[in-house]
Amino acid sequence: MLLNKNERITKNYDVIIIGGGLGGMTAANKLAKNGRTVLLLESHDKLGGFATWFHRKKHIFDVSLHGFPVGMVKTCRKYWSKAIAEKIIQLKRMRFINPMYQLETDYTVEDFTKKLITDFKVSKEQVDNFFSLVMNMNYYDNKKMTNGELLESFFPGRKDVHRFLIEPIVYANGSTLEDPAITYGIVFSNFMSKGVYTFQGGTDLVIEMMQEELLKNNVDIRLKSKVEIIVVENNVCRGVMVGGSFVASKSVLSNGNLIGTIFNLAGEDNFKPEFIEKVKKVRLNTSSCQVYMGIRAGEKIDDIGDLIFYSEAQEFNTEELLSMHTTSRTFSLYYPRLRPQLENAGYTIVASTNARYEDWVNLSKEDYKAKKQELIEATLVSLEKIIPGVTRKIDYIEAATPLTIKRYTHHERGSSFGTKHEGLDVSMKLHHEINGLFHTGSVGIIMSGWLGAANYGVIQSYEVEGYLDQLH
Repeated sequence: MLLNKNERITKNYDVIIIGGGLGGMTAANKLAKNGRTVLLLESHDKLGGFATWFHRKKHIFDVSLHGFPVGMVKTCRKYWSKAIAEKIIQLKRMRFINPMYQLETDYTVEDFTKKLITDFKVSKEQVDNFFSLVMNMNYYDNKKMTNGELLESFFPGRKDVHRFLIEPIVYANGSTLEDPAITYGIVFSNFMSKGVYTFQGGTDLVIEMMQEELLKNNVDIRLKSKVEIIVVENNVCRGVMVGGSFVASKSVLSNGNLIGTIFNLAGEDNFKPEFIEKVKKVRLNTSSCQVYMGIRAGEKIDDIGDLIFYSEAQEFNTEELLSMHTTSRTFSLYYPRLRPQLENAGYTIVASTNARYEDWVNLSKEDYKAKKQELIEATLVSLEKIIPGVTRKIDYIEAATPLTIKRYTHHERGSSFGTKHEGLDVSMKLHHEINGLFHTGSVGIIMSGWLGAANYGVIQSYEVEGYLDQLH
């Protein structure tokens, strides 16, 4: 049932899920299909988390970069529906434009192998050995080797090859050359299996289908409902406070930011001091900026590819990538074919850059506005080099910053990718500290984009099931 945000909730639930991102939604759907009573509380006016959209001046903008591994087909078919799984289509054209090389790929292991051998003149043996290692990486592998060390060990001195292999993954999960190699290898191998995919129809259609599925499976959903407190008594989770009222449940699964869940919702005093010390060592991942551009009705742009990794930096560099003045950005191009269900679907372009929250948070209102305008102008300069004359075709343009992300998601420091890898252990052991309290969200190497979010929701739903079974 879709509940009114002003309606007082008197029902007791098996589980309350805080946050309607893909992790929370998928866990809610699975638990409900198992016969559990589920309440899904979302602070925004729509579900989806980062997999969401907004309307401006007759344009529909997908908030996130579109692209996830083929594994999403299986996940959606198994934990959602056949109809949702059938909306997944492959993106055929990924382009790299930078001073080191310009090329196009379908992002499959076969094509990457070919490009590395023919374009970068790397031996087949080197390439095969590299793929053999990364395609078999898992969470329990050596965490001391960094991404930079991994790439250098296989391709010494080849900064062009390093860039080709890591740059897209940095945009996907915020990894850097200094992070553990597993944070790159596991994500890279997922994407490299059969290319990059997206939802045909856009996130607006798919999230609507997911919401219908949740309601069909008797999940209660209440939007515009920000949870104030997770109620804990005698080390047991009892429910939540929302809208000034207590709602009881046997368990709570937070799909919010891990750090915010622990310190802002559950409260530091409810955890052992040694656990809190461990939490304080968890690093948040970086944030991002976006520029949303809508093409005027009646205007067209040529099909120049689906994702374009553009940079004017002479070589790949983490500091350059995070700088407010970076020239490195990803362009996601949304053609009318993406939303065939709409009669007058237009063209939109979303540019994304990695960013630091601290560069934006202390700006005055005037400086903040000026920096956003600089971001827009720099983005247009880059885009004009790819699509000459495109600026005159744009009738709407808007910029989002790390502050925008924090405002809408409540993620600490506007983190676009949750926490670094050490957050995963804390997330998975939350219920060891407080009985009945669980977390699913963007943490470490499981959480790389939409597929990781959905799959972690499934993983944590099993943990919730195990706990609920023990209560009987």
